[in-house]
Amino acid sequence: MKKWQFWLGVLISVFFVWFSLKGLRLGEFWDVIKTANYWWLFPGITVYFIGVWVRAWRWHYLLKPVKKISTNAMFPITTIGYMGNNIYPARAGEVLRAIILKKKEGVPVTASLATIIVERIFDGVVMLSFVFINLGELAKLQSASGFVGNIQQVAIYGTLIFLLALMIFLLGAMFPAQTIWLVEGFSQKFLPEQFQEKILSVAHKFLDGLASLRSPASILMVFVTSFIIWILETLKYWFVMHAFNFSVSFFALMLMNGIVNLATTIPSAPGYIGTFDAPGIAVLTAYGVDKAVAAAYTLTLHAALWIPITLLGAYFLSREGIHWSDQLREEAKDGR
Repeated sequence: MKKWQFWLGVLISVFFVWFSLKGLRLGEFWDVIKTANYWWLFPGITVYFIGVWVRAWRWHYLLKPVKKISTNAMFPITTIGYMGNNIYPARAGEVLRAIILKKKEGVPVTASLATIIVERIFDGVVMLSFVFINLGELAKLQSASGFVGNIQQVAIYGTLIFLLALMIFLLGAMFPAQTIWLVEGFSQKFLPEQFQEKILSVAHKFLDGLASLRSPASILMVFVTSFIIWILETLKYWFVMHAFNFSVSFFALMLMNGIVNLATTIPSAPGYIGTFDAPGIAVLTAYGVDKAVAAAYTLTLHAALWIPITLLGAYFLSREGIHWSDQLREEAKDGR
């Protein structure tokens, strides 16, 4: 609570919330909320959890070269991680699930974090592909929303960044000996001697986590799995849309999904407050959806994405009998 990063995230969230609610007629908004057909949330939540299971399978696949762990064993840990992202700042849930995996299965934290970073890179590539698939739609919306109007340029720069990161990880995975040689040379030249052995140990474990990327078939498998995950999440957007009195195409919801998830990479308060909602409302209003309806839908969707996974993750975490403590933070820093 005392860290400036936390309060910066809160300020950013406050700004985005203010922006998303600016000009909103609250009476109309509450009328939409009260008349929505919330039964549509149940199939949406169902397909979302199918997507979470696919995420657990993808993580199981990425970790196979390090240790073979069943998808059923990975699912509770995956939900704990997404719960942690929802309630702790700075996506601490990613570190939390790596630590729990170490406690349960003995997988080094550094190796787990390597696979988690790979997940995030592939997720980013898929999100950007959702934007590029809909560039024609996006061109029609530029005059309607400042948020949406600049997204093409953001998508281009974002694609370059994600592809560069992916290339670095692929080269590291395919040429581990050369990567270790580079790390060793760097550490000997720039770091004190007492840190050199630690850096090399971390590098070896990190490269172990990238072992699944050493074949084109594995890379394709991870990409296809990532695409399925985000199509399923878009399907949740589609189901929740039916609870409200508006209709846009599935491709429009893909575009919304891509934009809001790219926006959630901006630092914010826990749970992506504001950074999810403001761009989501902006996309829908750019499609001609009334702002009260767009706001009611986006906030309901956000709650339907946040509450179920957070409750399930909290349940699984309580079964483990641990919590985010100073001891866990030290284990995360240790990385073993």
